[in-house]
Amino acid sequence: MGDLIAKRPDTDRASWRQTLGLAVGAIILASLLSLTTQWRQLELRSFDLASTIAPPNPELSSVVVAIDEPSFAEYQRQWPWPRDLHARLVEQLRAAGARGIVLDLVFAEPSADPSADAILAHAMGPDVVLAADVTKVSDQNVEGTQRVLPLPALLEGGAHAGLAKLPLVDGSARRIPPEPDALAKVALQALMQQSAAAPSDALIQYFGARRTYPTVSYYQASDWKIYLPNNPFKGKLVFVGFGQDIQADVAAGSADAFPTTYTIRGRGWTFGAEIHATILDNLRNGLWIEPAPVPLTVLLGLLIAITIGYLLRRFHPWWSALCAAVGLAVILLFSFTLLQFGRVWLPPVLPVTALVLMSVGRTGLGYIEERARRQQIVTMFGHYLAPEMVERLQSNPDLLKLGGEVKELTILFCDVRGFTTISERMQADPERLTHLVNRILTPLSTCVLAEKGAIDKYIGDCIMAFWNAPLDEPEHALKGARAALAMIEAIAALNRALAAEGLPGIAIGIGLNTGRCVVGNMGSDQRFDYSALGDSVNLASRLESASKELGVSIVIGPETARQIGDRLPLVPLETIRVKGKQEAITVHGIAPELADKPEALQELRSLYEKLGAGDETVIERAANIAPSLAKYYAELQGRRKLATG
Repeated sequence: MGDLIAKRPDTDRASWRQTLGLAVGAIILASLLSLTTQWRQLELRSFDLASTIAPPNPELSSVVVAIDEPSFAEYQRQWPWPRDLHARLVEQLRAAGARGIVLDLVFAEPSADPSADAILAHAMGPDVVLAADVTKVSDQNVEGTQRVLPLPALLEGGAHAGLAKLPLVDGSARRIPPEPDALAKVALQALMQQSAAAPSDALIQYFGARRTYPTVSYYQASDWKIYLPNNPFKGKLVFVGFGQDIQADVAAGSADAFPTTYTIRGRGWTFGAEIHATILDNLRNGLWIEPAPVPLTVLLGLLIAITIGYLLRRFHPWWSALCAAVGLAVILLFSFTLLQFGRVWLPPVLPVTALVLMSVGRTGLGYIEERARRQQIVTMFGHYLAPEMVERLQSNPDLLKLGGEVKELTILFCDVRGFTTISERMQADPERLTHLVNRILTPLSTCVLAEKGAIDKYIGDCIMAFWNAPLDEPEHALKGARAALAMIEAIAALNRALAAEGLPGIAIGIGLNTGRCVVGNMGSDQRFDYSALGDSVNLASRLESASKELGVSIVIGPETARQIGDRLPLVPLETIRVKGKQEAITVHGIAPELADKPEALQELRSLYEKLGAGDETVIERAANIAPSLAKYYAELQGRRKLATG
């Protein structure tokens, strides 16, 4: 936005300090908000959405065997099932060529049938991993947790044990278990001879909703030759666990499904066995997601806030909205790209919040500053420009150039004739004199404003005005001349009112000139005005003074006359040399009564060359054609007689 006063370096530094202060404030407020539960939930939901938009598609290493409703219906048994049934499953899977078997089932206590326990123990081997659990221990002396391992007899054959407990974040399975003996980690090392050191806070990358992994019923796997002749188990790890669509009693041990990142999309809960298989493939392929360090998130938020603050230095509602939208897109794209290609999760919530807070703060300050600048425009120009011009400046302050500029202006000076005498007569009544001055200057000012001119200043009983600044006006010369004619009519109306009041009439003289000037804020650091300076201004003032000597109300300079052309009834007066100018110039007057009389106007103009000879007949003819210039021609006749004396 174009300022009314040229910017100084300290102004820019103040703007930067303001931007930095707003950015730091936005980050501090966002950081405080991040301590709330609602914030944490928002971050988790954003992770759920981002990690499921375009998940990786690795080769799945496992098949899931589900203890599901069809299996309960097939066996017609309540849980727990006999352990020799599990032994049969292990033998069948081994015979099918499974690479390894993971039983997501805890066999920590002997069953009611010792022989079935022995059969299961006999079926165990190095290709089997059994689930361990954690239970709370609490008494009057100790409170903590304790691992619940499988029966020793089950491990004697070389089977392995892994902790099946899943850490829940906000009730959902989003994090890879940090324990080194977690079920998936043990299975990866024991059955695939691989290891992976994921960070303790690593997040799970799911590859799809539940049943993304090939899933078969328990009873089908136990007789796979009959039910699954295509043998889906060969070369695969097999995870065995609960997979009931209708959850059974949790206390009975058959509820083993958890919300995941896909639950937010309405894709249901995922069975524990499939989650462990997903964790194993995360570790095997290095696809886990590492949360970004908090300082990095804060730094990104600060950079975003500073950038937005810098871009919004110039207040505009559409620009503010565009910057906010682009900033939001950049943050989301950066967060998603970092997740997809860097396997790092940088929650966009804090940077987005910093962006919003900075946008609101900067927009709010911009709005306040904008109102102040608009009010400053009203203060500076409200009394010197027409209301519609002030509104244009308020709507687009960029129309005001910084500092001064060189422009072609049409300048008008208007002075009241004999005002010193009037002042002397009324010096005993200053209030009445002030009232009279206001009665004179008000209609004169109205004439200027009506023609979209700018009132530069009042100098006692004199008015200085100009056109083509601060707003461009292509017809500035014509509008200045029209304002001058309107002033003459306004004074005539005022004189009729003064005569009715028994007061003497007044007269005015007007000088109009067009030329290049320096226009802008003139003055000191403490007080300044929007004004124009230059030789063209001085010439306009000299023309106003010459109007008294010439005996006309309006004297127009040569460039003004050239630009007006034939659009007004201009009449060449004579060639004069004004004070301060070396070269003589030809000045013009206006004969408004000839506006609709082109023949008479042309005749009057043709008499111009003959007027210099002092021919009284020519002068009288000119006065008859243009009565409004009769006084001038009478003065001219008098000067000729005096010269020939």
